Amino acid sequence: MDRRKFVKNAALGSGLAALSACDSRDATSQTGPAILKKKRKLKLLTSWPKNLPGLGTAPERIAEHVTEATDGALNIKVYAAGELVGAFEAFDAVSTGAADMYHSADYYWQGKSQAFNFFTSIPFGLTANEQMSWMYHGGGQELWDELSARFNIKPWMAGNSGVQMGGWFRKEIKTLEDFKGLKIRIPGLGGEVVRRLGAAAIALSGGDIFTSLQSGNIDATEWVGPWNDLAMGFYQVAKYYYWPGFHEPGAALCLGINLDVWNELPKSHQRIIQDACAAENSRNLAEFNRFNTKSLRVLVNDHGVQLRQFSAEIMKELGRLSEIVVREAGASDAFTQKVYDSYIVARRDSAQWSKLSEEGFLNARRDASEFWP
Repeated sequence: MDRRKFVKNAALGSGLAALSACDSRDATSQTGPAILKKKRKLKLLTSWPKNLPGLGTAPERIAEHVTEATDGALNIKVYAAGELVGAFEAFDAVSTGAADMYHSADYYWQGKSQAFNFFTSIPFGLTANEQMSWMYHGGGQELWDELSARFNIKPWMAGNSGVQMGGWFRKEIKTLEDFKGLKIRIPGLGGEVVRRLGAAAIALSGGDIFTSLQSGNIDATEWVGPWNDLAMGFYQVAKYYYWPGFHEPGAALCLGINLDVWNELPKSHQRIIQDACAAENSRNLAEFNRFNTKSLRVLVNDHGVQLRQFSAEIMKELGRLSEIVVREAGASDAFTQKVYDSYIVARRDSAQWSKLSEEGFLNARRDASEFWP
């Protein structure tokens, strides 16, 4: 979905004015027994509602990790969406140096380059484990660095939601016809896929979804999974909860750092930030997997949510359209084509191994479930 128009000049201007009022680059010093310790305050903007489990708490943990590991030399202050700038303005604020870091999902910036989609998640793409494999060992990080550097940003993976749910619907979705005219909040290339089914894909930040669903401005929404969705209260206004989420099989979160700030940091501090992000990848994914399970039981047993599976007909058509949409995104320019080519190789290779490993084992475990309590 095109986000070139999502940042309003007036809104961004007011946000940047608020940021400038608390300049993060001021440094204080204190004299130790024999050394001079310099401290630096950094502002970290997020695209998430304050204290939202999983998404909102991940940047808080990263900030705590970095602050403690540097003995306070780097003191990171986290700001939720709307506290200084809007959810979709964090990238521009960090790019220009008005803030130091953001924690978000990089497919929000696809209006700047379609290539950003591949570093969060694409429809029928890589799972969380496969995404990490490509990023860490398949050339993904180097491509991401090259893309983000054009906007004066250094990116690191900093969390992952795992496979997401298909979304919340106020009415049942039984056939492909049910998508026609449907107003649904869905970002990234998944939004373009449902448009080709006749739906209206609408861009909304997390904090605006509930009221839009409640008022009828949208008919459906995807968000993340049971843990986050329970916290957002979507079950109060929509009862049909669909699976699987074709659009985000493993959504990688990003810690984006102003490149000038990154280059000014000593190597030891760069390493601490890098390691904090890698640690959050593992912790965050485990957290989602654990609490999605518990939250789903609450949604179904306590709130009467009705689970529905998309039909085979719907999933097949979503798969067909997704291949077209992703391929067209890849062809948008020469660099994005290079990202697409690398990603598709990783997807093909990962699918071969996953069929024998994860998929093979899960099928075998399901067949043996009759023997287990």
